[in-house]
Amino acid sequence: AAPAKEAPRADASLMPRRLLFGNPDRMSPKISPDGQRLAFLAPSEGVLNVWVGPAQDPKAAKPVTKEKSRGIRTFLFPYASDHVLYRQDKGGDENWHIYAVELKTGQIKDLTPFEGIAAQIEGVSQKLPNEVLIGMNDRDKKLHDLYRVDIRTGGRKLVRQNDGFVGFVADDDFKARLAMRMTPDGGHEFLDVTGKEPKPFVAFGPEDAVTSSVLGFDATGKTLYFRDSRGRDTSALVTLDLRTAKPTVLAEDAKADVSGVIVHPKTEKVQAVASEYERKRWQVVDKAIQPDLDALRAVADGELDVLSRSLDDRRWTVGYTVSDGPVRYYLYDRGTKKATFLFSNRPALESQPLTKMRPVVIKARDGLELVSYLSLPRAADPDGDGKPDKPLSTVLLVHGGPWARDTWGLNGMHQWLANRGYAVLSVNYRGSTGFGKKFVNAGNLEWAGKMHNDLLDAVDWTVAQGIADKARVAIMGGSYGGYATLVGLTFTPDTFACGVDIVGPSNLVTLLESIPPYWAPMLELFAKRVGDPRTESGRDLLRSRSPLYLADKIKRPLLIGQGANDPRVKQAESDQIVKAMTSKGIPVTYALYPDEGHGFARPENALSFNAIAETFLAQCLGGSYQPVGDDFKGSSVTVPAGAEVVHGLSAALSGR
Repeated sequence: AAPAKEAPRADASLMPRRLLFGNPDRMSPKISPDGQRLAFLAPSEGVLNVWVGPAQDPKAAKPVTKEKSRGIRTFLFPYASDHVLYRQDKGGDENWHIYAVELKTGQIKDLTPFEGIAAQIEGVSQKLPNEVLIGMNDRDKKLHDLYRVDIRTGGRKLVRQNDGFVGFVADDDFKARLAMRMTPDGGHEFLDVTGKEPKPFVAFGPEDAVTSSVLGFDATGKTLYFRDSRGRDTSALVTLDLRTAKPTVLAEDAKADVSGVIVHPKTEKVQAVASEYERKRWQVVDKAIQPDLDALRAVADGELDVLSRSLDDRRWTVGYTVSDGPVRYYLYDRGTKKATFLFSNRPALESQPLTKMRPVVIKARDGLELVSYLSLPRAADPDGDGKPDKPLSTVLLVHGGPWARDTWGLNGMHQWLANRGYAVLSVNYRGSTGFGKKFVNAGNLEWAGKMHNDLLDAVDWTVAQGIADKARVAIMGGSYGGYATLVGLTFTPDTFACGVDIVGPSNLVTLLESIPPYWAPMLELFAKRVGDPRTESGRDLLRSRSPLYLADKIKRPLLIGQGANDPRVKQAESDQIVKAMTSKGIPVTYALYPDEGHGFARPENALSFNAIAETFLAQCLGGSYQPVGDDFKGSSVTVPAGAEVVHGLSAALSGR
């Protein structure tokens, strides 16, 4: 029997979903290398595009890209400031193409005009301002060769053919200096490829593989920066001697890995290093930047990020993140130490009743520290002590990856769910990155094992603290978080009141057998950390950790969201568990999006799915929900045959 719950309540006065999940007003401002132009992302005809205007007058900016359906998410200025580069795929298939926009004429050129390829920008260089280094798998779908591409003409020149490497490290001359490949034990090694034959340079064993990586060269090509966890638990920022591979430590944090750097625009030397345990912390390694960071910390509240810098280092763009308001962006003049406000990403949130996110550290049953983030409805915690006046319906929101992490800051999902009356908890379970190699390696071969136990321990903590009503806890997440949702409803079917799975795999064997071809060089990583689909014992393990084979155990409501073009977690992963459930007469709600991939990139689709999820959660947990309104407008959502429609939403689906 389902747990007792309050009746759901429609409430039109709730914070509109559109404020959190619609397009931002403006975001990601970047200064051009010559310091004369400012670019940012903003909607044009309802779709995120790149806008460019004078740095002195950002209000004069105009859209320079022409996307009509799928918004642009990343862009950059090459060193030739008269162009902008961006990447785009089709319908979420992640077959990325790289485009160049000539700002004077508005001409847009596809620099990678080949069918079925997945291209990636590997670098831009102040020495070669009119070129871009691109990795492209046009010769072999499993491998990305390196090309120098002329931004103006599209002409390309092969730099290095890929003969089996995961990737390359190039310098500012666009010369491939190092190549990385996986080793049979799940580690990886870097080889010097500057001679006739590759020769070993530095190797990282499987215990250091996730916490050690290359960052790149400085402008001289003589200093090489790495994240390195050898001989320590957390990764430090080091420079590696190019002759001996001997490391010199520049910065480290005993509790957290190096997570980011601030780099001088001209010399490309690292000047400050970030790490993040509960909150982000910057360590200065070049004292020349200290007065600037001191000045910027006095400008606004929140965690500071330097987003871009002009080549002469006179102008910066910076952002400030808080947990209960929009991101605020400024243009900083280094000469005067003055920061001028540009805009915030979602100014309408300034007047909304947002809640603060609270870091909490939860002890797992074996003593591991699980850095987590809790958000409570404002009305339930009037004194702000992090404990509600009575136990609440709660949503356990599980991050994807799993080799990723939750962080502190404005989280749209947290704000949305807390506004609807739920406590929201995000847990960095073992296997999450950022907390050292012991923590990430504790997740090896523990999918649906100790990784799931961490989530259960976190739920028990919320109950013991008087935060959660044990009978009204939902589990929700995307990618690995979707898998964790399916695990929760199959392996521990009495723990959760319901689950929301977004692009989550149901069968780990078929998941690993259907990875994108260009992930093939990383198979040893998956074999070491998830299970090896090439051996019978490995397949047995994978099957034993796959929710598909326990679908008949599901007794609580399940909502599944899936993109039809997902190259990572294919539609079959959702289809097969839906089929297994319906064949047993177990109801399931399934929303399929034919123009999406690994998650919902189009705001229209995100709005429609969250409208479904909100109504679904209200019916499972009780609590408030915002009426659908026009949040299905423009969405491609479909409900496959045999799946249920959330009660009350049939009219919205048919009336789009």
